[in-house]
Amino acid sequence: MSLSHSILEEMLPPTLLSHNISAPVRAILEHSLSGKELSVEDACVLFATQGEEAQAVLDIADKVREKRVGNTGSFVITRNINFTNVCYMGCRFCNFAKEKGDQDAEFLTVEQVADKAEEAWARGATEVCIQGGLHPDIDADYYRNLIIAVKSRVPEIHIHAFSPFEIWYGCKKARLEPEVFLTELKALGLGTMPGTAAEILDTEIRKQLTKNKLTTEEWVRIVKAAHSVGVKTTSTIMYGHVDQPIHWANHLKLLRDIQKETGGFTEFVPLGFIHYETRLFNDNPDKVRPGPTRDEHFKMHAIARLMLQGHIDNIQASWVKMGPDVAAKMLRSGANDLGGTLMNESISRAAGATHGQEVMPEDMVANIHSAGLKAIQRNTVYEELKTFAVDSITHLRIPVQGVA
Repeated sequence: MSLSHSILEEMLPPTLLSHNISAPVRAILEHSLSGKELSVEDACVLFATQGEEAQAVLDIADKVREKRVGNTGSFVITRNINFTNVCYMGCRFCNFAKEKGDQDAEFLTVEQVADKAEEAWARGATEVCIQGGLHPDIDADYYRNLIIAVKSRVPEIHIHAFSPFEIWYGCKKARLEPEVFLTELKALGLGTMPGTAAEILDTEIRKQLTKNKLTTEEWVRIVKAAHSVGVKTTSTIMYGHVDQPIHWANHLKLLRDIQKETGGFTEFVPLGFIHYETRLFNDNPDKVRPGPTRDEHFKMHAIARLMLQGHIDNIQASWVKMGPDVAAKMLRSGANDLGGTLMNESISRAAGATHGQEVMPEDMVANIHSAGLKAIQRNTVYEELKTFAVDSITHLRIPVQGVA
């Protein structure tokens, strides 16, 4: 098929028609535009593109984003609550964890967590995202009691809580299989789970990051268990350290395979490695990369859009990792969501992130509008709550009084 009669010519902006796109890249992009499934090998070809070809990948991802979810960008008003920074796992990429006796160690009571959830609700939050370290004093009832406390105080708020690693830990403490433990948590009020602790779902990479303490198989087992009992999860990747594009492509394929089986993922969230204060980087600066490059950020969101289309159609850009301005640019390179306002954020800041703890809702709207998209406030499972015209930004401010 000649370029003059290709899908590529019909779909791409006229300015890109003169780009010198190789036949293999052109074929992959045409397949993407027609909705065909990309292979791991296809993804690796796209990750290797440079210059005009790389720009074509981003532009095709933008077209596929429009085709799959329309010309909208979304966000959720949420509060992050990290109930403890004490963790015995010692993951080398993480600077969040403290020892139990450290002067900076924190372990909130369930009532303190409920206080923060109530404050969030008063400020317009529809969700609280609750995660913490694997504290040795957490007992079999802590996760249960935390949900009970929040729901008793704020019955209508959505509880998005507990990574697969925390569920693994809770199962060990309670001596229950994941399906049983998760069914109990759901009955108490757990809404959805963050699909964090995925890092890279590759055994050799995980050994370098975490000594493989939560294996790929265990992560997949718990996520599938959550989906099987009706608890949807997000999906994530942490990239830009000791990994390579082949690991990224395999990771995306695994997530796609899980979604085909369960349909339980609500979104995919690429999370760039923050290196500044981590032992992983500082102990091995000659072997560990200092996070993804700008080019890799863009390609990850774009290629995820192409590889996951029709299966996981919500691609989130993390302003915490990249900054609000760069995250907004991702909305025209495959992403369609800017995540949550957060109100508090501890984990990325502990690793050296510098993008603050909160983006106000009106700033989310402004960033989405700056990308030329309609802004939508959503809930956790991507149901539309409110849309914003350009002239509505100045009327959106939510008071900040009374927030810890």
